[in-house]
Amino acid sequence: MLHISAEDIYRTLPMAKCIEIVENAMRELSRGTTLQPDRSIMPLGDGNAMGIMPGSMKSPAIHGVKLISLYPENPARGLSSHQGVMVLFASETGTPVAILDASALTAQRTAAASAAATRALARKDARVLAILGSGEQSAHHLPGLLEVRAFEKVRVWSRTPAHARAFVERHAHIAPSLETRPSAREAVAGADVIVTVTASPEPILEGAWLEPGQHVSLVGASIASAREIDIEGVARGRFFVDSSQAAASQAGELLAAINAGKVDNGHIVGEIGAVYDGQLKGRRTADEITIYKSLGTAAQDLATANEIWRLLESVQTPLRSA
Repeated sequence: MLHISAEDIYRTLPMAKCIEIVENAMRELSRGTTLQPDRSIMPLGDGNAMGIMPGSMKSPAIHGVKLISLYPENPARGLSSHQGVMVLFASETGTPVAILDASALTAQRTAAASAAATRALARKDARVLAILGSGEQSAHHLPGLLEVRAFEKVRVWSRTPAHARAFVERHAHIAPSLETRPSAREAVAGADVIVTVTASPEPILEGAWLEPGQHVSLVGASIASAREIDIEGVARGRFFVDSSQAAASQAGELLAAINAGKVDNGHIVGEIGAVYDGQLKGRRTADEITIYKSLGTAAQDLATANEIWRLLESVQTPLRSA
């Protein structure tokens, strides 16, 4: 059984390849060839929690479970907020074949999923990107989004201005015209693509700020009690999800809008995998506002983990037979 580190993950599966792997996983999810029960969240007190995400896929034939601790205050300690492991099994025999670092796996596949959705839903001529948040996910989303659109300007906002400035200093070499904005509203004004990657439990993006033609990816909130955009913002957008099943119980932004009577369950246009498969129309007009709600799926974890294991196993096998 291979033990795959964070360094192995980043070295083995570059972002461009990961985008393709995740996009295909979402196709399989929307085709109904995957099995993924709702994630189980166990509160640990002080805002911390443990999550369990099992799942299986037919193509590739693989199953596994991600065990992950969610500690929102970890970044202040110099650690990822997501700590855990992904255990991968070969479905032919049930044999465990790999254990992967779950923090790196989650960060890489989440950014890849946002990039794939942006490629499908954002205007082709999108040139200005706004990133709300400056943590670990922001660091992965920036290169991911640059893979799918030729952004000429990138704006970053954080609730802690010093963090935004540090982010710009660290990443100025990979992004054109990367700069901070003093407020979220100023960051999104005139932006073509907006991505929210914060740990905020309350909205940091208001629907009143949205402009025709924008695409929004909501990434940071992954439980029913948290949301990054307000009710008006949900109502204004053509709303896509990664998993309809998960969104029904865990998409905090959507649930708040439904509970307020602003939208109903039919507000979900459909799953992003159906857009990739050509079964569902994504953006219909240049002026339309599109929204992608990312919750993260077991299919994304499994497909990404399997590809990394497959590539590393092919390197290891000749050594074992020597």
